[in-house]
Amino acid sequence: MCGIVGYTGPRQAYPVILKGLKRLEYRGYDSSGVALLNGGLHVYKKKGKVADLEETLVGKNMEGHIGIGHTRWATHGEPNDRNAHPHLSQSGRIAMIHNGIIENYAQIKQDLIAKGYTFKSDTDTEVLLNFIDDIRIKNECPLEEAVRIALRRVVGAYCILVIDNEDPETIIAARKGSPLVIGIGKGEHFLASDASPIIEYTKEVVYVNDYEIAIVRPDELILKNLGNEKQTPFITKLDMDLTAIEKGGYDHFMLKEIFEQPHTIYDCLRGRLDAENGNITMSGIQKYAEQIINANRIIIIACGTSWHAGLVAEYVIEELCRIPVEVEYASEFRYRNPIIHKGDVIIAISQSGETADTLVAIEKAKEQGAIILGIVNAVGSSIARASHAGAYTHAGPEIGVASTKAFTAQLAVLTMAALTLGLQKGTLERDKYLLLCKELAAIPEKVDVILKLDSQIKALAEKYKDAADALFLGRGYNFPVALEGALKLKEISYIHAEGYPAAEMKHGPIALVTEQLPVVFVATKDSYHEKVVSNMQEIKARKGKVIAVITEGDTVTPTLADDIIVIPPAHEVVAPMLSVVPLQLLAYHVGVAKGYDVDKPRNLAKSVTVE
Repeated sequence: MCGIVGYTGPRQAYPVILKGLKRLEYRGYDSSGVALLNGGLHVYKKKGKVADLEETLVGKNMEGHIGIGHTRWATHGEPNDRNAHPHLSQSGRIAMIHNGIIENYAQIKQDLIAKGYTFKSDTDTEVLLNFIDDIRIKNECPLEEAVRIALRRVVGAYCILVIDNEDPETIIAARKGSPLVIGIGKGEHFLASDASPIIEYTKEVVYVNDYEIAIVRPDELILKNLGNEKQTPFITKLDMDLTAIEKGGYDHFMLKEIFEQPHTIYDCLRGRLDAENGNITMSGIQKYAEQIINANRIIIIACGTSWHAGLVAEYVIEELCRIPVEVEYASEFRYRNPIIHKGDVIIAISQSGETADTLVAIEKAKEQGAIILGIVNAVGSSIARASHAGAYTHAGPEIGVASTKAFTAQLAVLTMAALTLGLQKGTLERDKYLLLCKELAAIPEKVDVILKLDSQIKALAEKYKDAADALFLGRGYNFPVALEGALKLKEISYIHAEGYPAAEMKHGPIALVTEQLPVVFVATKDSYHEKVVSNMQEIKARKGKVIAVITEGDTVTPTLADDIIVIPPAHEVVAPMLSVVPLQLLAYHVGVAKGYDVDKPRNLAKSVTVE
């Protein structure tokens, strides 16, 4: 959601900002804009893609050594030119970009209207900007002080960048609940929502914490809290390569990321899993192992695809560790006054590490004495820093809005954690532990085998691309995979798709079955297989079209299915990392066949940093 870029230094700011905005397009947006200081404060903004903005600026004087840029995902006010960022204060002196939501903006706006302010947009951002400027004018104080006073009075989430026509070298930045990273160059600084716009200029960055204000000049970075106390910036080295955020010859980032999974799963296991000797090293989990295995329950909180990974983890942890597990939507968990006991274990799963609902949920649980374990991909992210411990998935940047490689990496991490805890608790026998270690180590190579089915799955997508609806069914470990398959299809192709436990199909969804309805069964060989075959027969009896993901060597299922996708055998505990891959490819190829932008599906954002 909402991409933010800023630059101050000796370079021309506009090319840096424009390239940064293009790098942030994956986050999802509907308008964009830039503000530059060059003998005055100049603001340019446009509904649509960054390319539309760029086209309108051809031939204009875009010189200037300081500037800010923004891609907006609409919250307050429809997507149009006037609601796009940056916004200019009524005085014309300061410009601001903002990611987040100001919850008490309506009252502030009424107060400002009473003072004679008028507003050109419908946004909460313009309200916050004029509130800051009103404080600056009324108190005759520096902009930095006005920002600090304003942010102590607002309620909500924000990451803001502000520039002042009277201070042509300084960017004032602040954050609460929305990410901000500052890149440190030689006599220059770069600001962004994440590291992707920064990595080609510097590998040294500072992740700004909640309730911190940054005063950024070409040769100076000052961090303060809202109490005006100076903070020491903690400089981190970026572990990211420029090639990781480029397509590398693939037509889309989504396809690239699906095909990266043999490597990303291997990278996730590397240095942790020694299958030959039966050793797993996960220091973040092992540090709290005693508390986890003695916990009365584990609560997994997540959203979207990460929630599906949590459902698989529920099966795995309960099976191997015999600890009760609950899986909650973070957005529901945070509001329903949940019962948390001291010593409960909360596992928060998030690709970005910035998911707003998940972050607030773990903060609430932490206050009540829970142990927080974070499973995240983005190093230095808010959830990683708010957790007591956890594990990074090491999947690398995920640019496609629909999550693919992050999901399989999350499953790899969660499976290793369950194996570690089950062995230590004594609920997992050593022989089975060793078997599962070897099964897990074999996953990257087996995923590579599945990817060779790409052309077959593309043909299947062409066959079913005009379907109006689709049903995805699975049992046990494959039920969450069915949910994930349905989510991918609806995200990418806009086909209405529903995931369901196969056994529950008779309790409602079977009413949808017609000759036109494709029903995708995740029917790999496991302890539920015979029951899934029975469910398949029920669909065939009603003339539904059956697509089945099956295990190599299965001779029964092909006789019932209209189309099959055959994948390598694997133990049911690790099989979801395989069975999900053909469903990712199916969604991708259906979306492409329908002519959609699969990397940037409509209305969706990569990192959901607002409620």
